[in-house]
Amino acid sequence: MILIKGAEIYSPDYLGKKDVLIGGTSILAIEDEISLPKNLAIEEINAEGLKMIPGLIDAHVHIAGAGGEGGPSTRTPELQLSMLLEAGVTTVIGCLGTDGFARDLTSVLMKVKSLRKEGVSAWMYTGSYQVPTPTILGDVGKDIAMIDEVIGIGEIALSDHRSSTPTTEELIRLVAHARVGGMLGGKAGIANIHMGDAKNPFQPIHDAVAKSELNYKQFFPTHCNRNDYIFEDAKEYGKKGFVDLTTSSYPYFPEYEIKPSKAVKELIKAGVPLEHITFTSDACGSLPDFDENGNLVKLEMGLPKANFTELMDLIQEEKMPLEQALKVVTSNVADILKLKKKGRIKVGNDADLIVLNSNNEIHHLIAMGNVMIKDTKMIKKGAYE
Repeated sequence: MILIKGAEIYSPDYLGKKDVLIGGTSILAIEDEISLPKNLAIEEINAEGLKMIPGLIDAHVHIAGAGGEGGPSTRTPELQLSMLLEAGVTTVIGCLGTDGFARDLTSVLMKVKSLRKEGVSAWMYTGSYQVPTPTILGDVGKDIAMIDEVIGIGEIALSDHRSSTPTTEELIRLVAHARVGGMLGGKAGIANIHMGDAKNPFQPIHDAVAKSELNYKQFFPTHCNRNDYIFEDAKEYGKKGFVDLTTSSYPYFPEYEIKPSKAVKELIKAGVPLEHITFTSDACGSLPDFDENGNLVKLEMGLPKANFTELMDLIQEEKMPLEQALKVVTSNVADILKLKKKGRIKVGNDADLIVLNSNNEIHHLIAMGNVMIKDTKMIKKGAYE
């Protein structure tokens, strides 16, 4: 058991100064003061003067590696546990990405299992950019319904020169199968959509919704800040559906990308509900830049810590209150993906907690009830780190 004393708690809603008791993997109690018998085996952490927030959720990470747009030597490496911990990420959703040919979903699945063994929470999307898309059991609905770790499909590429340009009927069929798989498996069954650089990028989604019984909240489009025109379209799209902002690419492509922290404020100003907005890192994915002839001219790799960086910028530079800013990396993501015990500091939820110091640095980090960072020192790393 772990007793954290005297932290100011943002659940993300502000709860005030409280004690938090953790037992096993769960939060057992949140009270003004918790006193326990001295003969109990309890680790006590003094958090006086510190802030506690939920562990962050990163819903788009290429955990088993990705990339390859510049040839075999440009394939990116697997995610390491320490990359998540230094970013404050206690829950991660893995995906395959561009390479649905030489990379395999079973590798992503085994990486999910590995990360769970190492102490964080992990799930994955089935599928890849391509349509027809690869699966594990032969159908995206079966993957979602029958494999515990699979919660949706993605990332399916639309409006991009690397997309398979699925027809409206093909897109409807994929998303409908994912939805039914989610219903049968008690999961989100959502479709994570890679949005590319084509003009009028959301049109394929609009067409699918118009020609079916699907609704906008069965799509989870990402990279919505990749250029000025998709971002302008996102201001309207976000009133109906979700808008995910990629955090890791802005430092590499500031001439194209809308800075995520600024984008949140602009979306809200345009009338997009805060609950529709999320950050994801696209970590371990390649970040390519192509010239007008389609030649690769630049290639970078994203990191999970970009979410934390943009979260702090949203608070410090954009002056958004902490309890609101946190939602784009905690409760919003948990609600969209139906991760019922994630995203909030709440009795009965998983004990995924971050304690921040006065400089908004990660002082302590607890994932599923286990201390991973203590007094700013990482005390748990992956098997080969």
